[in-house]
Amino acid sequence: MSVKHISEDQFQAEVMDDKGRVLVDFYADWCGPCKMLGPILEEVSGEIDNLKVVKVNVDEAQDLAKKYGVMSIPTVYLFDGGMNAGKFVGVKSKEDVVDFILNA
Repeated sequence: MSVKHISEDQFQAEVMDDKGRVLVDFYADWCGPCKMLGPILEEVSGEIDNLKVVKVNVDEAQDLAKKYGVMSIPTVYLFDGGMNAGKFVGVKSKEDVVDFILNA
């Protein structure tokens, strides 16, 4: 499964109403660390079963970023059945991202 870019309007349906596990990457196009994390999330999305990965551009979804307290990017949240299961901030190795998802 590949990473899907979603808008603020799509967030409820794609994340909160999803009964499974959804990894949400709050990012910006101009953000260097975000560009480093992107390919890692692409890899992880194809390797972990029952995981959807979505990206939210903070420049286009400022209210959503504010609601979730995104102060630095990238900020990555994991939702499980619409509930916040954890978050991390900054670039992580693929191993650390997988560990976060499996143990959150």
